[in-house]
Amino acid sequence: MTSKFFKFREKINLKIFNSKASVIFVFRALSAIVFLMVIASGIYYYGFPKTTDSLLLNERAIELSLAFFSLRFLVYMFYDFHPIELLKKNWIEAAVLAFFNVYVLFPSLFNDIIFKWAFNDLVENHSLLLFQLYFITIFIMELGKSGPKLSALNLKPATMLILSFIILIGTGTGLLMLPEMTIGGHFGFLNALFTSTSASCVTGLIVVDTATFFTLKGQFIIMMLIQLGGINIISFATFFVTFSRSSGGIKYQSMIKDVLSADRLADTKHLLRSIVEFSLISEAIGTLLIFFSWGNETFQNWQSKLFASAFHAISAFNNAGFSTFSNNLYEHGLRHLYGLQIVIILLIFFGGFGFMGMEDMFSPKRIRERMKTPWKKISVSTRLTLYMSLALIIVGAIVFYLLEKNSMLAGDGVFQTIVTSVFQSVTTRTAGFNTVDIGQVATPVLIFFMFLMFIGAGSGSTGGGIKVSTFAVIVKSAVATIKGHKNVVMFKRTVPFSAIDKAYSIALFSIFVIFVSAFALTITEPNTPFLKLLFEEFSAYGTVGLSTGITSSLSEAGKMIIITSMFIGRIGSLTLAMALSSRAFSTSYRYAEASITVG
Repeated sequence: MTSKFFKFREKINLKIFNSKASVIFVFRALSAIVFLMVIASGIYYYGFPKTTDSLLLNERAIELSLAFFSLRFLVYMFYDFHPIELLKKNWIEAAVLAFFNVYVLFPSLFNDIIFKWAFNDLVENHSLLLFQLYFITIFIMELGKSGPKLSALNLKPATMLILSFIILIGTGTGLLMLPEMTIGGHFGFLNALFTSTSASCVTGLIVVDTATFFTLKGQFIIMMLIQLGGINIISFATFFVTFSRSSGGIKYQSMIKDVLSADRLADTKHLLRSIVEFSLISEAIGTLLIFFSWGNETFQNWQSKLFASAFHAISAFNNAGFSTFSNNLYEHGLRHLYGLQIVIILLIFFGGFGFMGMEDMFSPKRIRERMKTPWKKISVSTRLTLYMSLALIIVGAIVFYLLEKNSMLAGDGVFQTIVTSVFQSVTTRTAGFNTVDIGQVATPVLIFFMFLMFIGAGSGSTGGGIKVSTFAVIVKSAVATIKGHKNVVMFKRTVPFSAIDKAYSIALFSIFVIFVSAFALTITEPNTPFLKLLFEEFSAYGTVGLSTGITSSLSEAGKMIIITSMFIGRIGSLTLAMALSSRAFSTSYRYAEASITVG
């Protein structure tokens, strides 16, 4: 019986073989059209005032997409030479389609049994919610399938990184300009571009009040831009490819390795999963802790309280600094919630430490290895980031305390003083939250804050700056040069000269961008004090988000300068590092040495 079935199947395969390529091509083209149709209907429904027609259009569009993708899956199975294997490889998609088809046939079953007791208070239209979840699931799966095709574009990882942020910023700009995203229903292009860039580049500088200008939908868009910009849209997209067995081979894996700066080719697949899993778990825990840390802060209901908790957890972990309160965490009733501040400190620290470092320290595999072989330690890079981060936090807290103990910290107890000082030290390096009025801090504090913003967070993290490891290598190299040492040594390991050259290049590149931008700001903003302009520029390039209060008053030209600085600060040094780390062809010759006077 089995042999007859396979013979019958073989005859069918032979008959349909000539039409297979054409049919697959047609369905791929139609898939793109269907996706655009559903996305357009969703934008129309959520971005403009709701009407009966927009609701009906959205439901019909998603139902049509369900019918189309169900048909497409059946056609793909029919044309595949091994349909059972195809079903096994795509069982998640098959299960999702089967579930939603059953829902279409028996909607009352789900509404009466599941939604009635679980989600009745949260969702008005259960069917629309389910269909939208379906579409998001299918979209993610399609994104994963198309991931390996990125390697066929023959784009450098640095180019892909830049394009990913441009697409993310452009999409965010368009969405924020929709009428339903703002209270007044109007948001100019430049301000929308500024806000989208600030969120996507996890900076936190704002030209409008996030709390009062945006609706809940607008705040949700900002939160998603922070999330995608923090873990990087490439990592987010390619993560889903790891669920597919058809990922794009050595070339594609090598491309991901370059983007993520993984040590080995085999690390990429596991690392991609770890990045997203660690981010989501950390943000979920942070949301829960923040939810119970608000104290007596009044919210309209527990849903708004949960959203505010999730927003601040995502903003803190991704080192963005956005807040749903007009005065950030300096808001009355929040500035003295020290439990909340401690949770924010931890989220900022872990988010700004770097994914490779967190993987090295906390992954179960590495912990088991160190337990079995005690002589194995965390990597030199991780130790360097950890020690430098802790040292900068301590130094920053001490400096802030000494310079502000008789003004901003006057009257606070020991515990409150320590938390406030540590909070400002941690958030200044890259996060942008504030529990004090930055516009009122002393000039020496502002100058020291600029120093911390320039250094930034750990490599491969959600934070900005030149990175703590870059700063450590430069300092160690300078000390070695002064002492006349031939090699730079850290933790009994020699630092390669390629890493030293890269560190100096990143620092010089950053200084050059900051200098040019600050110079341009003095031309476009002649009536603003230079120190405030310089502080704004350091904050923008370091993707920090702290401000002395001049952001909204900048001219259009000044805003464009800050937008450019935020963008370059987010991708500039990383792109430069990628370019410098590309394989160089060695030459068989060497010029004679020149005698150049230095110093």
